[in-house]
Amino acid sequence: MSKTDIEAFVEAADRDKMVKEVRKQIDALGVEYLYLQFVSITGRICGKGIPADHWESIANKGFQLVYGATINLFTNRHGDYMGYGPEAAELVGIPEVDTFCQIPWDKRVARVWCTLFRNREEREDPGAFLTSDCRGNLQRIHDEFEKKHGLHLRSGLEPEMMWLKKDENGKPNGGFSDPYCYHIDQFESLRPVYMKVLKYCRAMGLDMIQGDHEDAPGQLELNYTYDTCTRTADRLTTYRQICAQVAREEGLIACFMTKPFMGVSASGCHHNISLWEGGEDKVNPLKLDVMPAHEEVFSYRSGGTNTFMPDGDDMQMPGPIGQHAIGGMVKHLDALTVIGCSTVNSYRRLWDTGFWAPVFKDWGFQNRTTGLRISAPGRFEFRSVDSMVNPYLMAAGLLQAMDDGLTNKIPCGEPEERNIYAAIEEGKQVEKLPMSLGDALEALKQDEVIRSAMPGEMYRLFHEYKTDEWERFMHTTTDWDAETYMDYLP
Repeated sequence: MSKTDIEAFVEAADRDKMVKEVRKQIDALGVEYLYLQFVSITGRICGKGIPADHWESIANKGFQLVYGATINLFTNRHGDYMGYGPEAAELVGIPEVDTFCQIPWDKRVARVWCTLFRNREEREDPGAFLTSDCRGNLQRIHDEFEKKHGLHLRSGLEPEMMWLKKDENGKPNGGFSDPYCYHIDQFESLRPVYMKVLKYCRAMGLDMIQGDHEDAPGQLELNYTYDTCTRTADRLTTYRQICAQVAREEGLIACFMTKPFMGVSASGCHHNISLWEGGEDKVNPLKLDVMPAHEEVFSYRSGGTNTFMPDGDDMQMPGPIGQHAIGGMVKHLDALTVIGCSTVNSYRRLWDTGFWAPVFKDWGFQNRTTGLRISAPGRFEFRSVDSMVNPYLMAAGLLQAMDDGLTNKIPCGEPEERNIYAAIEEGKQVEKLPMSLGDALEALKQDEVIRSAMPGEMYRLFHEYKTDEWERFMHTTTDWDAETYMDYLP
């Protein structure tokens, strides 16, 4: 009788040795409590906490939690639980031992990411991988892509967000700084914030490389070194967790909402991506006296061959692999948009024109008016993605789009060098991206390739959650409605 997925996972070679190594770290670092974390379909961090005394038991048996936690355990607008009802079984979360990391703001606590499984007692597929686990899905999709093409995805993100002040009631009261892009004085005003963020990031394995003040109130972008796609997604999720903690300490609000203010730039999260052959993992201890984590947390992939590099004299045109990857992504941009722009508020970013948000289904070299651009030779910037993105779903969607492009050798056409608006005036026929959450959900519904990035139950849950979000918005009377229509007639 073959092993279930959960049995194979727990009994993997060297895992027992790694569990014992983590015990040594727990004792040496004085860790008393552990967060067992996973990520819901919207990118929210969920899980349980346990005293560190129980590490070995949890590492092997896991913890149980209702299936509905993967969809935030929220009810829809009719009051019914979304995704799974109270009669559903409980998932099993098993720690990914090599993601153990001490939390720097309270060194008594550490965190570990978990892979999710169906309950061992389920009648159907007992102990199988849980398909509503977006992080686990990405790992499996990436493994399949690498096996098929001999390539792996590396990504680097540009996580913009805003630091807001609070009023006397603790509600948002504008940005902490003025909306002056790249102004060092505004950057300096947030120095107590970003220095603490940088300190915590380094302690949790993020190799921070650059930062700046962007052109919205209180808006910062702090970047970290690119890496394999799952590690990069883990680090974005960790970065958000760090920002939320710093906000608590500094009496501010860490705002990841895409467009809290009209008339200024929104918060994007451009994905810079490339497909690589080879390379090796190297540990970067980030000059810490003690590395408070498993070495995997501080590992980065380096070396190898970037297959997106041009193979001729034209530095604007990638080689065949890059061209076919572009062909796949442009073909599927409509459906990818709902993953990258996943909220009602996301589309405020696309409608507030003049702030460089992409709204057209095209690509170009250093052209910020298209949904996809080559930002440098060998690096593609996917721009139809904002600060609310679930990075695990986004990476999985990009992989499936590129797989289609590589498998079917989809041509990418010529890069658009003109401002896309000028090109349209000159007669170019260019399609717009979906301009509302409702339209984007319909595009995903019609796209089997991108839906395959949400295998098993994941698409059903994503569609249900986001459809409810869209319906809630359409079911709401806003301030704009009242101001526009209150005295509309007679």
